[in-house]
Amino acid sequence: MGAWQGGHMERVYTPWRMEYVTGDKLEGCIFCAMAASSDDVKNLIVYRGELAFIVLNKYPYNNGHFMATPYRHVATLEELTADEVAEVMALTALGMRAVRETMHPDGFNVGANIGEAAGAGVKDHFHLHVVPRWNGDNNFMAVLGDVKLIPQMLAETRDQLAAGIAAVQQSDATDAA
Repeated sequence: MGAWQGGHMERVYTPWRMEYVTGDKLEGCIFCAMAASSDDVKNLIVYRGELAFIVLNKYPYNNGHFMATPYRHVATLEELTADEVAEVMALTALGMRAVRETMHPDGFNVGANIGEAAGAGVKDHFHLHVVPRWNGDNNFMAVLGDVKLIPQMLAETRDQLAAGIAAVQQSDATDAA
């Protein structure tokens, strides 16, 4: 479905999505592969904790959309240890603080899609989505064209949030001293 203008459909070109559509599908778990790799920039990993990490969503719902996920491969929240739950939540809060610091959203959606019936794209490795929101961010493209425009390249977003996390941690260290 697309937006119609004067009897013809408007086209929005998104060539970066072709990799997703036609590219080789990864065998195994994408989150486990990211965690095992040392190339955080390529994998869009913003921050690594002891038990969990923050990674940008490669196909975001909005600019700055990130996920907090444990390193351990478990499908549901209740399978996580108390320490893993605590760190996933702490990283969620850290990421939100960095997004507030660098992108100034008006709000957030935070949630998990657990299981295929709930819409999980990766149903066998728990992850918590954090989607920054701005007043009026549901523009005409999303309403009429079933399209969402993301105004920033993912590599730029990753660098911006990594710098934001460093700034938040520096501020916390200064406040503690």
